[in-house]
Amino acid sequence: MAAVNMKIAAVTMLGISVSAAVAGRSATDEGGDETQATSSYEYKDGTYRATGQYGNGPSSITVSLTLDGDEITAVEVTPRATDPTSLGYQERFADAVPELVVGKDIDEVTLDRVAGSSGTPDGFNAALRQIKDQASG
Repeated sequence: MAAVNMKIAAVTMLGISVSAAVAGRSATDEGGDETQATSSYEYKDGTYRATGQYGNGPSSITVSLTLDGDEITAVEVTPRATDPTSLGYQERFADAVPELVVGKDIDEVTLDRVAGSSGTPDGFNAALRQIKDQASG
């Protein structure tokens, strides 16, 4: 009997999590017209841009990203370094970022070491915090 109750509880929880996952998405009413459910997203859809500072010097990168339902749907990282070595790290980082963040919930994204760069992710994360502030206001 306990095993049956556990299975019922697991199926019920699965149903709840699936329902929660679709909350805020559009639905179709009985007449076939699409209606918009109340949004449960934390951030406003749109394209945002911020520059993140990092390191001991005046290092920074610019991040532009598009949000749709709290999901990052596009991202562009613009290197700003003038030193050739730093610029190389930033360019490799910029090339690697889209694959790491597009399709992810913005709150699930925090980058660490990427493409051999340990400092540039700090600038990206700083820009991401600014973007979250912009999108939540």
